[in-house]
Amino acid sequence: MKITFLGASQTVTGSCYLLETKATKFLVDCGLFQGGNIEESLNYEPFAFNPNDIDFMILSHAHIDHSGRIPKLYKDGFKGKIYCTNATLDLCRVMLPDSGHIQESEIEWINRKRKRMGKEPIEPLYTMEDALKSLDLFFGLKYDEFFRVNDEIAFTLRDAGHMLGSSIIELYITEENKTYKVVFSGDLGNKNIPILKDPTIIDEADYLIIESTYGNRLHDNSIDKTEKFLNIINNTIKKNGKVIIPSFAVGRTQEILYEIYKNYENNNEKISFLEDIEVYVDSPLATSASDVYKKHIECFDSEATEFIKRGSYPLEFKNLKFTKSVEESKWLNEYDKPCIIISSSGMCEAGRIKHHLKHNLWKENTTVLFVGYQAPNTLGRRILDGEKKVKILGEEIEIKANIEYIEAYSGHADQNGLYDWVSHINKLQKVFIVHGEIESQKAFSDLLVEKLNLDVTIPQRGDIFEITPSYLKSAYKLFSDRSQFINLTILSEIEEINNYLQNLRHSLRNTVHQTDKLIEIGDSLDEIRYMLNMINGNL
Repeated sequence: MKITFLGASQTVTGSCYLLETKATKFLVDCGLFQGGNIEESLNYEPFAFNPNDIDFMILSHAHIDHSGRIPKLYKDGFKGKIYCTNATLDLCRVMLPDSGHIQESEIEWINRKRKRMGKEPIEPLYTMEDALKSLDLFFGLKYDEFFRVNDEIAFTLRDAGHMLGSSIIELYITEENKTYKVVFSGDLGNKNIPILKDPTIIDEADYLIIESTYGNRLHDNSIDKTEKFLNIINNTIKKNGKVIIPSFAVGRTQEILYEIYKNYENNNEKISFLEDIEVYVDSPLATSASDVYKKHIECFDSEATEFIKRGSYPLEFKNLKFTKSVEESKWLNEYDKPCIIISSSGMCEAGRIKHHLKHNLWKENTTVLFVGYQAPNTLGRRILDGEKKVKILGEEIEIKANIEYIEAYSGHADQNGLYDWVSHINKLQKVFIVHGEIESQKAFSDLLVEKLNLDVTIPQRGDIFEITPSYLKSAYKLFSDRSQFINLTILSEIEEINNYLQNLRHSLRNTVHQTDKLIEIGDSLDEIRYMLNMINGNL
């Protein structure tokens, strides 16, 4: 069998893997590339295969960086089945049409600008209608159900503990009258994530493809996480400010709501603020996703299930309000009382969160609390990295708000969680590390080699590996080393340098004889020299 790595290779978005046996071609995931303009431009490239030739697809979970190009795949000719868990199917029913709406809205804005410039309009990546039609291809399965596709391929979906319906994919491949096992971790969750069960332990596999988002970091423990969360809110309320939480509409938003609910139910005195302030979920997608959670309480862990047995639902509590209309969302920008606003997107690249940031980032009594991973070059990452000014919706905004980050709310396992999960898997012949920035991947690879003596590879986008029941047969590249393909990490660093240069130009225009400004510019130039040296090392 051949495996071609087409996304989430030395980066965290665009998950897509092409698998080919003698008689079958199929995909695992088909996600959007997200981040800066360079990454997002990859979404518009033709697929590196003929979509008509793909027999079926297995989807690990509903997050857009894993599912978001399915409507494009459909649009370009794919008409096979898409297998996933029942909860993933229901989430995709709300998430993919929402993504189609975003694609159309963004192109509409771009085309208005192109028209003024006398340029021809361009088409969206796909439309809401494309997304709705692609949903007809989905086929839902239960966790732990053994499903045979044909004589060559069977699989089972195990609980990955990352988000509602997320799965680890156990593939059983039969070639040369021998059956071997290939496991895709998907996005692997933390232990003790609110609402969800812990990731399923896999006892053995021949080949493993594993994510590495936090392969070089450790999360705070859950007690520290809760304390920090409640302290941040209380400190902001005392300053009569708003807490703005950019949050992924599906998964993270529900975890934050559960955190508030649980502490309120357990009479934690630090959450007494809930008597006096409102909590707003300003995201139609998050509202719809929360309804899907109600439909799939079989995915809940024992703690969340116990609350339900007592007669209360753990994603609803006092003073929680879901905004639905655009008018309600705009009203929040005029609301002058302290409150909590949870809004998507989680990386601040689209949606209503951009309006909340535009109206609040410049206020000293505001807190922007990040609770999830921020990909390189996203607006969220630039804010988190300490930029003093950012451009939002065409306007330059000075950042005076308090910026906080609680990494422990991530839906991804940290280095210890990833290592512990891998350590239970016997018979491994080869490990492929994906879905991470290169520094994270290298650190995790070193750990697996040193502690478990595993054979580990970090594939680049376009790398192809031919495997057999007993050994890795060969490896080659889909893209030439000197082709249009360049390591995404390097492209991200180049784009980051461009952002630095733009900030320097702005500083120079506003500097006359300000010594402190000149020192700041000198420090930035030193940073650029350092980044250029890093790029030279990667080339």
